[in-house]
Amino acid sequence: MTSTHVITTPAPVPSADPRGAWLRLSAALSEEVCNLADREDLTVTCAPGKGRGSPGCFIPALATVELDGTYLGHAPDSCDPSRPADRERYAPLWGVLVHEAAHAAHTRWSHTTGAPAAYVEAALMLEESRIEAAQLRRRPTDRRWLRASASHLILADFAARTPTAATASAGTSAGTSAGTPQHATGPASGPGAPGGIPGAAMTPWDAARAAGLLLARADLGILNRTEMMHLALTIADVLGRARLAELSSLWNAAHTAHDDDRDTMLDLGRRWCEAIGTAPEQPAPSGGSPNTEANKDGQPSTSTPLAEAIQATLASVERAEKAKSGTATQDEHAREQHARERADRTAQKVFTITCQPGEGDGPTAITGARAPRPAEQAAARRLARALRSASHREPVVTTVTSPMPPGRLRMRDALAADAQRAAGAVPTAEPFAQRTRRPVPSPPLRLGIACDVTGSMRALADPVASAAWILARAAAYVCDAQSATVIFGAKVRPVTHPGIAPTRVAQFTASDRDHQFAEAVDALDGALDLSRPGAARLLVVVSDGIFPDYERDLGRDRIKRLTAAGCAVLWLAMNGRTRPIEGAATVTLTDPAQAAAVIGTAAARALRRA
Repeated sequence: MTSTHVITTPAPVPSADPRGAWLRLSAALSEEVCNLADREDLTVTCAPGKGRGSPGCFIPALATVELDGTYLGHAPDSCDPSRPADRERYAPLWGVLVHEAAHAAHTRWSHTTGAPAAYVEAALMLEESRIEAAQLRRRPTDRRWLRASASHLILADFAARTPTAATASAGTSAGTSAGTPQHATGPASGPGAPGGIPGAAMTPWDAARAAGLLLARADLGILNRTEMMHLALTIADVLGRARLAELSSLWNAAHTAHDDDRDTMLDLGRRWCEAIGTAPEQPAPSGGSPNTEANKDGQPSTSTPLAEAIQATLASVERAEKAKSGTATQDEHAREQHARERADRTAQKVFTITCQPGEGDGPTAITGARAPRPAEQAAARRLARALRSASHREPVVTTVTSPMPPGRLRMRDALAADAQRAAGAVPTAEPFAQRTRRPVPSPPLRLGIACDVTGSMRALADPVASAAWILARAAAYVCDAQSATVIFGAKVRPVTHPGIAPTRVAQFTASDRDHQFAEAVDALDGALDLSRPGAARLLVVVSDGIFPDYERDLGRDRIKRLTAAGCAVLWLAMNGRTRPIEGAATVTLTDPAQAAAVIGTAAARALRRA
């Protein structure tokens, strides 16, 4: 029998409250769980020993989710759950949090207290996949995390029951509905998991439970149908294909039940028991191994066809995860390395060209230079002030509590500590608090402009030349800000160089016929590190987007890569005939003279979001 993980009648348990790094991690998880559950009143406590026997549990009366920090697998002070990329490191435990958040959002019914009954346990088992179905309808992107918890924890709960040191980091599983659910924990899968499966008997109840918790998730797309195929065939051998089809109709009916439809869920639980020949009002059959076989030494063995199928399924999922992760990581790393080398080569070629104003007599030429106008000089100073204001960061205030001075005495916690001592308990309240202010460095700005100089862009040639000078000049007034501008047509030519404040406004014509857009983006990426984190990055494209298909495909790849790396892409359009490439935010300029103001506003916005 598995342990309860949705607690309707919480009782005190001998586990310490989070402290230190665990307390900070719990606070960070509490910030994120509100989005997962669409509730503002939830609190998460994460520390080793929490979870009340499971990797996670939900306590409705306290609006609290408990997570066992044993399964985190990393130092708590190294985890930042506000960063989506960081959640990948502890995906199974984050999946448990998503599962418990699904209970908090969608489990709105409870069974009546009384003697244990098989139909109640069956209904609670059906609630497990029902709340995940409801969660996916509301947040489809959570499928990845639910798969992590299902494959690493829930499936592993069937594959092993005795925790080992080798498997403690992976954990086991997860959940049921409001009441005394039945999804809880055992050890995880992995190299240390035992080959046999104690307690996985060839009984209809156990086979049906495996189907309700695993095959039901395959129907939701959380687990892979191909990976579950061998297990499904084994379960069909135990139950019969007709009976398995009937159970499938029951869990699919549960997936469409309303969150508060208690009667439907309990009725489905009764029909589940009747389908597998279990008395609904009697206690659920306990886990055992009545179909054990003798091993080669003549000793009883708990390995059964169902046990072996679950173990084989677990191994298949692990192989698929490792192969997918390894192949994807290697391929992505190789593609990114190739893209960076290409960008560096292009930047070196473009920005080392000697192209003095007035010397160009071929395509894509700088035709001359002029002195900046007073209005342009004033605009550069205003933009510099706006960029400095946008990059300013308020100091981070951190409150650290302790049981002893120094610090400000908080009487409420002091009285709580006195009450704990009077009750004979070890005081956990920390009445002294210190506040520290830590300055936050301003993010640098990297801004690249690529201007199309084909004939259709002639109206924007002068405004963009002016905007390029204003931005380059403003960047010189802002600490660690850099900008660069290129024009692209038959060739790619630099207008302003990174880190150089031009004294004169370079001018160019727009009369080319060809487009070298992808090369222009590569040049700016290589010169300004637009695809590398560590700065607020913005690429501005001034073009009508009327490119040949092959150039659009190359440009789409470049923009997709930059946006995935966190670089904002702004596309300035002159009219409704403009065809911006997917992934770029489009702004239509009714007046070409607005280019400088629009680009400056977008740069300030990128700084605020960095």
